[in-house]
Amino acid sequence: MSNQITTAFVQQYSSNVQMLSQQMGSYLRGAVDVESVVGKNAFFDQVGKTTAQLRTSRHADTPQLDTPHSRRRVSLADYEWADLIDNADKVRLLIDPTSSYAKAAAAAMGRAMDDVVITALGGTAFSGETGSTSVSLPSGQRPYTASQGNDAAGGLSITKLLEAKKILDLADVDPSIQRYFLCGPNQISNLLGTTQITSSDFNTVKALAQGQVDSFLGFKFIVSNRLKFDATNTDDRLCYAFTQDAIKLAIGQDVLARIDERADKSYSTQVYYAMSIGATRMEEEKVVEIACDE
Repeated sequence: MSNQITTAFVQQYSSNVQMLSQQMGSYLRGAVDVESVVGKNAFFDQVGKTTAQLRTSRHADTPQLDTPHSRRRVSLADYEWADLIDNADKVRLLIDPTSSYAKAAAAAMGRAMDDVVITALGGTAFSGETGSTSVSLPSGQRPYTASQGNDAAGGLSITKLLEAKKILDLADVDPSIQRYFLCGPNQISNLLGTTQITSSDFNTVKALAQGQVDSFLGFKFIVSNRLKFDATNTDDRLCYAFTQDAIKLAIGQDVLARIDERADKSYSTQVYYAMSIGATRMEEEKVVEIACDE
């Protein structure tokens, strides 16, 4: 057999492209209030609480109460993802990586959506008729945050979870509204490390760490690696207790996916994803920021 036959061999590759470890999609979209909007900015009106008046005599005048109104502004931002797959590359690879590129794009969009929600949890909200009034998360909603002059005092503990629950309860936050606790993997480990074997909470926390349950002390836990660190003490991870309606996720254009040939790129295949979203904190009393040493 000719020694040149090796030139006819085709190098073999796996028929599948393996996705490297990454967060696949959004963890937080289902934990917030989602609403479709039109326009660059969207406004969401709110009604505050009033106090009933005691009637002191028969046939008294009907009281006239002024119900407080407020609103929050959401500004939409556009996100895009695109990559090209050259036809010549498909021939050399003996595979078509288009579907894997699409999965990577969808995952990137989901992570971007989570980043927007996380920023809204602890960031500045905009209130007023035109949305020009800045509203920060008050220090009372940040009991362990260094930027508020407090000490994180260790990692996540049952004491911190109870404090978050107490803050929500003292604000008369409706207990029927789903409550969430957003933290990182280290915080789940903290709970196991600080809970004694003899504690009645240990089995529940252990099951939480093993993924057998996702709720504890009235909070449904969401674990994310995208949480930020405190600006003052960069060793403190900022975690959040919040209710389902605490954050409004406004969607101007939901995730749009297009896979097309590009005539201007030698007919390469382009995978394109785009979305237009924004988020705002609707009520400060429904968000508690908990800093944890990490």
